[in-house]
Amino acid sequence: MPKTIHETPMLDELEKGPWPSFISGFKRLRDQHPNERINAVVGDLLGQLEHSYETRKGYWKGGTVSVYGYGGGIIPRFSEVGDAFPESKEFHTVRVQPPAGNYYTTDILDQLADTWEKYGSGLITFHGQTGNIMFIGVDTDNTQHFFDEINDYGFDLGGAGPCVRTAMSCVGAARCEQSCCNEHALHRALVNEFTDDVHRPALPYKFKFKVSGCPNDCMNSIERSDFAVIGTWRDDMKVDQAEVKAFIEAKGRQYVLDNVTSRCPTSCMTLTDDDQLQVDNSNCVRCMHCLNVMCKALSPGDDKGVTILVGGKRTLKIGDLMGTVVVPFMKMDTAEDYERIVEMAGDIIDFFAENALEHERTGEMIERIGLVNFLEGIGIDVNPNMVDKPRECSYVRMDGWDEEVEKWYERKAEEKASA
Repeated sequence: MPKTIHETPMLDELEKGPWPSFISGFKRLRDQHPNERINAVVGDLLGQLEHSYETRKGYWKGGTVSVYGYGGGIIPRFSEVGDAFPESKEFHTVRVQPPAGNYYTTDILDQLADTWEKYGSGLITFHGQTGNIMFIGVDTDNTQHFFDEINDYGFDLGGAGPCVRTAMSCVGAARCEQSCCNEHALHRALVNEFTDDVHRPALPYKFKFKVSGCPNDCMNSIERSDFAVIGTWRDDMKVDQAEVKAFIEAKGRQYVLDNVTSRCPTSCMTLTDDDQLQVDNSNCVRCMHCLNVMCKALSPGDDKGVTILVGGKRTLKIGDLMGTVVVPFMKMDTAEDYERIVEMAGDIIDFFAENALEHERTGEMIERIGLVNFLEGIGIDVNPNMVDKPRECSYVRMDGWDEEVEKWYERKAEEKASA
């Protein structure tokens, strides 16, 4: 298959300067890759991109491309200038779900790359904002062949469209000492339960799961997912005073005052005259700053579990939203705990499907109908820890508030008695 080398003076400008350029990568594929089909495809891709720069217009349009039995997972791209650039006239993207925690072996990466070079353009993104492996650039005829081959050795398509999207989890307990839950087991449980909702779009808009093992929230789940699970602890932070003294000897007392205690957002840490670090755990908000700085001296407590937040998202209709706490703390020690969290996720998805407007995220739905109505709809009791901020208006009806407070105290007493 002969390649066409188009003149690209505007794209060449992107290779100048100190930073690496994606154009250089495209040119390497066009000129050096042993597969002649890839040379030709990327050559015409560069030609169309240069044409877009010249005319200041995009020429990709959508359509319908799928694999047998699936309704999503493929992003169709057909070129409106395909006659001028025939080898890249179809340039679809295949979204593929990564393993929990993004753990791969080099053998499986080689296998994925070999399969993609057999059927696609050779362009891959690990990983896109969606969390998927993005295989960019395949024509309609080869889409099914590519999927069949990767599916044979264990990979599945991710979400695209108004559906449950690809879940993500952080690197977790295998590599991180701050982990407070089994992120990957929870990730797997959620994906297995909602696979049909990933493959067959049937929701008002997208719904995302993300699992972070500790309040560092490396998945940024609090503002990037509709259902965020963040590991935490509810007992006292563990303090190794010997390691505190060793840290002070290495860094200096003033360093600890300037970079640890004074930066605590609730001022819950005090360094005594004899270099003991005292923590007012009742005021600790799990910001993780001190644990990250003094990682040997400080560590999470032993009573670990997760906090569940709903409704986080990036800007769309009403701007960025942080997730709202719906379960302040939940243990994750038994199979029943995992079943409970999966059941809760199902109730939220069902409520979202029935009550959200078209193209409305979960957080926007909650803003529209009110948190109380949402909690009643999914069968979760109100908890004082769900309060985002104190009320700003004193003219608020408080009918029934005392009764709700009494119910909450009664529930807490029952939980304490049963423990």
